[in-house]
Amino acid sequence: MLQVAVVGSGPSGVYTAQGLVQQDPAVRVDVFDRLPCPYGLVRYGVAPDHEKIKSLQNNLRTVLEHERVRFLGGVAVGAGGLAPDRLLELYHAVVYCVGAATDRRLGIPGEDLPGSWSATEFVSWYSAHPDNVADGFVRDVRAAVVIGVGNVAVDVTRMLARGAAELSPTDMPQEALSALADSRVTEIHMVGRRGPSQARFTTKELRELGALPGTDVFVDERELALDPAYLDPSGLPAAQRRNVDVLRDWAARPPQGASRRIRPRFFLRPVEFLAHEGRVGAVRFERTAPDGHGGVTGTGQYEDVEAQLVLRSVGYRGVPLEGLPFDEDSGTVPHLAGRVLRSGAVAPGEYVAGWIKRGPTGVIGTNRPCAKETVTSLLEDAPVLAHRAVPDDPLALLRAAGLRPVEWTGWRAIERAEAELGASVGRGVVKLPDWDSLLKAARTTTS
Repeated sequence: MLQVAVVGSGPSGVYTAQGLVQQDPAVRVDVFDRLPCPYGLVRYGVAPDHEKIKSLQNNLRTVLEHERVRFLGGVAVGAGGLAPDRLLELYHAVVYCVGAATDRRLGIPGEDLPGSWSATEFVSWYSAHPDNVADGFVRDVRAAVVIGVGNVAVDVTRMLARGAAELSPTDMPQEALSALADSRVTEIHMVGRRGPSQARFTTKELRELGALPGTDVFVDERELALDPAYLDPSGLPAAQRRNVDVLRDWAARPPQGASRRIRPRFFLRPVEFLAHEGRVGAVRFERTAPDGHGGVTGTGQYEDVEAQLVLRSVGYRGVPLEGLPFDEDSGTVPHLAGRVLRSGAVAPGEYVAGWIKRGPTGVIGTNRPCAKETVTSLLEDAPVLAHRAVPDDPLALLRAAGLRPVEWTGWRAIERAEAELGASVGRGVVKLPDWDSLLKAARTTTS
């Protein structure tokens, strides 16, 4: 049997495991994850009110329950954990599917003021990621600014405007639900430095903002009209044209006097976060204008927007994994069709898939062809890889070295504990919010 380790149990890792066991009956796969829970951003990145997308977990579950696939959670790889060279001693091949674990920064004054957070930190909080910073986020906040106009920016904007009635049926942790239910946020600016025709959100996500109960969406058509493509959208791709149509409809819609207001803004570039009483109090933006080449240029006109909370949603970035090569410019591991390159040469037995391979682009489904390419490369190399001697059961050696992975029975125990927690507070499934509760549930119930 060809023994393969896949590091990361998000979509790219699971699709890689699926391709391997489907295409070759002589492959066994151990799927490692630093967290005790599988599914990656499907569990910890998809907004809790997007049940249809979250249901993808059922498809991923089928792969992880395959007889030749084994889930090993709670095992870090890299700094402080298993070293890549040790994995290569235990497995014929290792595929790294570790995603893009940090956020891009704006690099402007005041970015680190209290009250300024990356969107990922906010998402981790309401998604119960065990590394989350339990700050409360919305405490004493009247106005919020979301910097960015992609789907993550739309998600966090929508979650700030949701009420308790809509959030209670989700799997959101109780603390985050209570904080958002008690929120006094009434004004949310979602701001992009370019025009509406260049925004990264999908039309489906955008439309959801206009359907939120108790919320008005305000769009200033004069701001939209700064975009030449807004005035004549006929040359736009269909997806961007639909976005422009939605914004045009909102600009013509009279306000309904709702208690909350969402303001999509365009052609504004953040230049400084302004402090008030030791925290962020406003964001200073410079008005931009199209430069005729797909970008924007500053106009020297400025606007200060009040905000006690700023969420920065300007993209993800991969981080180096100790023991692997890393390209700082792209935030990815150098590769050739998924084969890791060390000093320009293929590193035998080492592969990448997902965002750490191609950068943080695409949607969940984009990981399928990405994983397929890597699987094809690995299986082409299999005749050579299989000649190297590895232990029949790497897990036995890992246990002997003191590792106690959370296996599939442990994950099922976590699921049961989350169902019990939800029932105890009169809700459905409610996520366990921290390492201690997750590991306690995994270790104390083994049936």
